[in-house]
Amino acid sequence: MQNNSSYNNVIISDTSCLIALSNIGQLDLLKKLFGRVTITPEVLDEFTKKYNEKIPEWIDIKEAKNKEKVIKLNTDLGLGESSSIILATETPGSLVIIDEKKAREYALNLGLNVIGTVGIIRRAADINIIESHKKANELFNELINNGFRLNKKLVNIDSKTNNLQEQDQKQNFRR
Repeated sequence: MQNNSSYNNVIISDTSCLIALSNIGQLDLLKKLFGRVTITPEVLDEFTKKYNEKIPEWIDIKEAKNKEKVIKLNTDLGLGESSSIILATETPGSLVIIDEKKAREYALNLGLNVIGTVGIIRRAADINIIESHKKANELFNELINNGFRLNKKLVNIDSKTNNLQEQDQKQNFRR
C-alpha cells in the first residue's frame, strides 16, 4: 500500500495500534506506509497516559465534529475507538486503524475502510518496508509477548505452542 490515494490520504488510527507498534519499537511503520496519520484528541490522551511522551511530528490531531455521536458510541466502545470511528465517518474515503473486534465490526458495518495492526505489518512486509515475512512473523511474536491479543488464525500461530508455524509463509500473507 505505498500509494494511499485510494484512502483520500487520510489515515485515522485508534490507540491500540499506536501502543502495540510502540511496544515493539515499530511505530514508524505507520509513517513509512502512509506518510501522515491522524488521531483524535481522545486517542492522544490515551496514548500519552501510557507513554508520557510527545507524539511524532507526522501524527496530526483532528477532532470529530459530532461529539454527541462520540458520546453515544462510547456507551458501547472505548472513547478512542468511538472518536476514531466518528472522525472516519466524517472523512469520506479515509482508512481507520482499529484492532478491537467489536469496534472493527461496527466500523465495517458503517462501510468504513478498516485495517488493524496485523494488516499494517503484513502490508509493510508485502512492499518490503519490513525486509521479509519471517521478520513480520517475529514482530507478531513480539506483539504477543507484549500482551497484544490477536487471532492466532490471522498469523498461523500454533495454538498448542503459541509459536508461529513457518512451513507456509505465503498463506500467512494472502490478502
